[in-house]
Amino acid sequence: MNEQSPGFDHKVQVFHSSGGADIYQIPMQEFPGLWGFAYLVFFNDPELGALVVLIDAGSGFGDSNHYLQSGFDTVSQLVGRKVALSDLTHILITHGHIDHFGGLNFVRQHSLAKLGIHELDRRILTNYTERLTVVAHRLREYLIEAGVGTERCQRLLDMYLFTKSLFKPVEVDFTYQSIGMRLGPFEMLHVPGHCAGHVVIRLHDILISGDHVLEEITPHQAPEQLTLSSGLHHYLSSLKLLTPWAPSVQLTRGGHKHPIYDLEKRIDEIEELHHQRLQKVLNILAEPCTIAEISRTLFEDVHGYNVLLALEEAGAHVEYLYQRGLLEITNVEELEKSQSPIPLKYRCVECTLA
Repeated sequence: MNEQSPGFDHKVQVFHSSGGADIYQIPMQEFPGLWGFAYLVFFNDPELGALVVLIDAGSGFGDSNHYLQSGFDTVSQLVGRKVALSDLTHILITHGHIDHFGGLNFVRQHSLAKLGIHELDRRILTNYTERLTVVAHRLREYLIEAGVGTERCQRLLDMYLFTKSLFKPVEVDFTYQSIGMRLGPFEMLHVPGHCAGHVVIRLHDILISGDHVLEEITPHQAPEQLTLSSGLHHYLSSLKLLTPWAPSVQLTRGGHKHPIYDLEKRIDEIEELHHQRLQKVLNILAEPCTIAEISRTLFEDVHGYNVLLALEEAGAHVEYLYQRGLLEITNVEELEKSQSPIPLKYRCVECTLA
């Protein structure tokens, strides 16, 4: 689910917006098997002056920081002058997932740039330890309810916490709503779902989409049971919010994968895939199943961290259907008698998606 395609381009690429901004795409290996991008933007704004803006910062794990620094060195060669982290005026984080903000500890050692993120993800950066503790607690309950055995549950939790425990909280200088969802030419649109505080950033005719819209893959979904303002309902609603921007966007660059040249078409494809997956879940639930059983049917060949992603993805679709009265829990009496979370079995009530 998170494997990088063989055609991934490991070179720094440059794009030019219709308004005169230069955008450098910096590739980074964020985790083993997962590559992604940060974006370094140069623009002379009539009011704010010379802007040097970093959008996202990689994971900070393994060689991610090295790739980020190497990207700056390559940009220096391309522009014919030294470009350093200390030159940054602003850092904009698209959303509060570790592969997009984990490199901030490294960046902050070399830069006094003003850091911004959406309100709903601010505490992920400023109160990171608390956030990690709360989510781990909710994730344990979720995995038990999903039908994951005790030992496997602990392995998945250990895997979840391992790559995230290295980050240290950082202070945020501004939130996007506090500046009217705009910084000079950078326009932010709040698109919750994949993450509660996710934004996409439009710079003239180019969209930096974070993980909201990606080529080749559908962005990962987790149930809102884990984090408020996430979940499939919010995500699909946010796709609708983005659609009016599509005609003005000539190029979409995501946090992973290849460029998107027809944003409206890609949005339609993602919506259709989720519609098909929801119907498949309904078909599976002609007989009572746990989320773990649904996950194994939907995603047959997954390993490592992708097992956890598959369980969350299946749960997001079950939650969406349950919220709409299309599913029932068949072991409610057992749940009623229990003082602790138990595996829940779901069955479809109406087996056709409207």
